[in-house]
Amino acid sequence: MVLLTRSTTRQRARAWAFVRMTRPWFWPLGWGAGYLGAVLATRSWLPPAEAVPRSLAALVVLGPLVWGAVLAVNDLHDLPSDRRNPRKATAPLVTGVLTKTDLVRWHAGCTVGAMVLALAIGPVFGAGTAAVLLLGRLYSAPPIRLKARAGADVVVNAVVVGVLAPVAGWSLHRPIADYPVVLAVLGLLLAAALYLPTTVLDVDADEAAGDTTAAVRWTPRFCHRVGLALWVGATAAWLACCHLDLLVRRESWTTQTIAAPLLVAVYAVAARRPSIPRMAAVCLVFAVPATDFLMACVAAGRGS
Repeated sequence: MVLLTRSTTRQRARAWAFVRMTRPWFWPLGWGAGYLGAVLATRSWLPPAEAVPRSLAALVVLGPLVWGAVLAVNDLHDLPSDRRNPRKATAPLVTGVLTKTDLVRWHAGCTVGAMVLALAIGPVFGAGTAAVLLLGRLYSAPPIRLKARAGADVVVNAVVVGVLAPVAGWSLHRPIADYPVVLAVLGLLLAAALYLPTTVLDVDADEAAGDTTAAVRWTPRFCHRVGLALWVGATAAWLACCHLDLLVRRESWTTQTIAAPLLVAVYAVAARRPSIPRMAAVCLVFAVPATDFLMACVAAGRGS
């Protein structure tokens, strides 16, 4: 009975370790960006009845499967820096709850699962998923390891979260050629601004491991300045698009106007001493004007 209890406890610990390794708190990044693209495409809060099955399947791909595949290969090749990083002291691979073989198998399983489900959704969605998985591997695995190349680390994350994720949601309902270019540019700027401060979190461990990330190459202070410049530029461009009716017509953009300086202030404070909770707070504040914008899109769709 004791042996059985120990075995059950070990299995539960390993199962929870696999879940933690996928970082469930990151899943909403893919879901939120994908949902934004879907609402823009349909001008409706909910997908059409015929699109519900593929929309639910997309949630699984954009959430646990893609993150599981990308983060498994990330943790596998980040082990040298993670062992030097107090923030990663409880990571499953560092503690030994999971082994390198476990992560290799998990990466393969999530990759296959993501591609099978993505191709079932459609060829365009499948191609986008393949691109994200490839970028995820190039980001973490040597000899390319874009994570250790200052600038490339920022671009990869900005493209995936700021462009490919919302385009994925859009592609469920409309051709990707119709996706507004201005939104792709805004998404790129916003995602880059949000990612830059995260390189500061592990700057000491990355430098000790020989990974030349943006914060290692350019210093945390410089990353803060560049991130703030990107955020201000994106916020100003977003506000201009709203008031010029470039994306959707509306008589008043009061919420956007009020939120713009608040967004800049919150980012400036949070990114000066970044942490995951602080950057999450920035995303929550950004959700206010983003929701207001989507409400205008939905209202415009009902009026057409």
